[in-house]
Amino acid sequence: MPLPIFRCLIPLGAIAFVAALTGGCQHYIDQPLAPDQTAAQLLNRSLASNDLRDYLKQNGHEQTEWPPKAWDFETLNWVAFYYNPSLELARTQWAGAQGSIITGAERPNPSVTLTPGYAFNLQGEKSPWFPGVSVDIPIETAGKRGKRIAQAQWLAEAARQNVFAAAWQVRADLRQALIEGDSAEKRTAASRRQVEAQQRVVDLLEQRRSAGAIAADEVSSARLALVKAQADADNAERSLLVAHSKLAETLGVPMAALAGQTLSAEQVNPGQILSPDEVAKARMVALETRADVQSALANYQASQSALQLEIAKQYPDVHLGSGYVYDLGENKFDLSLGIDLPAFNHNQGPIAEAEAGRRQAAAQLLAVQAQVIGQIDSAAAVSAAATGQVEGMRKVDAELRKHLDQVHAQTDAGAADALDYQTALLDVSASELALIDAQAQAASAAGQLEDALEVPFANLPALANDAPTFTTKP
Repeated sequence: MPLPIFRCLIPLGAIAFVAALTGGCQHYIDQPLAPDQTAAQLLNRSLASNDLRDYLKQNGHEQTEWPPKAWDFETLNWVAFYYNPSLELARTQWAGAQGSIITGAERPNPSVTLTPGYAFNLQGEKSPWFPGVSVDIPIETAGKRGKRIAQAQWLAEAARQNVFAAAWQVRADLRQALIEGDSAEKRTAASRRQVEAQQRVVDLLEQRRSAGAIAADEVSSARLALVKAQADADNAERSLLVAHSKLAETLGVPMAALAGQTLSAEQVNPGQILSPDEVAKARMVALETRADVQSALANYQASQSALQLEIAKQYPDVHLGSGYVYDLGENKFDLSLGIDLPAFNHNQGPIAEAEAGRRQAAAQLLAVQAQVIGQIDSAAAVSAAATGQVEGMRKVDAELRKHLDQVHAQTDAGAADALDYQTALLDVSASELALIDAQAQAASAAGQLEDALEVPFANLPALANDAPTFTTKP
């Protein structure tokens, strides 16, 4: 092959080599978002979706009929897991963290440099051009790649635990929305009965006032009580609408999707009071297994790997090189070995930052565990107090209903009049409303304790017999 042609093929071959290496590169694909289309997708979400049905089946909640006649709490949880946008956001963050593992595992690419030269003082007929090419291959030392991978894996584990934490928050919001909706529905019905009873009291008092038996101010007081009862009933109806709105938001569907659906609140209240010993055992489990604790622990392990990586960076990487030059008819090859000299610093700054980051991660873990203890103790105390209040209100309600029956019997016997009966009925209505509120507070308190433990009460007996340990691997 003539030398001029050979010299021309050298750079062309290098270019072809680079093109071959980059041939497998990914290309950007534009995926524009149209707000009108995304809004339409949200508004078209339904509890009768076949995709939702398949999702429930895949997760062990297959329905014999679709859509079901009534939705229970556990099934609605999975509906929220499917639609709620906060969970999807947590999942995408986890996916991004998993992508960082690929980044951490990548080895540094070699580089190719073309070095064409020209001899200005060449004598004779030889071409003054002398092409050259050199290759540099970096080699990491001190296990830096493995430490990067470990750090990325721990960060991915922290992101995975954040998905669980988001799921528990969705479950808590769903429970509270169902409790508020059930309470508002009961309050609405009870308030309407109270309004009817108060209206009858006003009518009876008005009859007495017309007969001159009582003064007008007694009727005015009853009318003010009627206005208040009517306002309470209206507030209960508004609370029901707010609860439905909150429920739809938690499920990730429009309110129209809830129309005609029967949402059962039967499973919402855990219906179980834990003894102090049971709370203590469950607290020890939560202090090691709660998602935020596991996430903080994973972040600490990631800080450990980050510190190891910065310490490893004190040891310089090695560069292996090779070059070729066609120099005026002579083929010349060379080999080179390069190394970074730690002459001006030994990576002290990044090491100090990584050490501070590890201390911060350790402090964060302790702060999370302290918060968990506070949440569990507070929720347990509130739950016990709320349960006691319900029991007290039930006794009061029972006494008032017993008194109502007595007044009813006295009215039939002529020993009491209609006003006495309606007054006793108002007392029962007030007691019923107070009991509804107390039961809602007790259900919320029990749910908050379950959320603080991040363990359904039904699973506590099995977990209490285990000896959980901190995670040691991502």
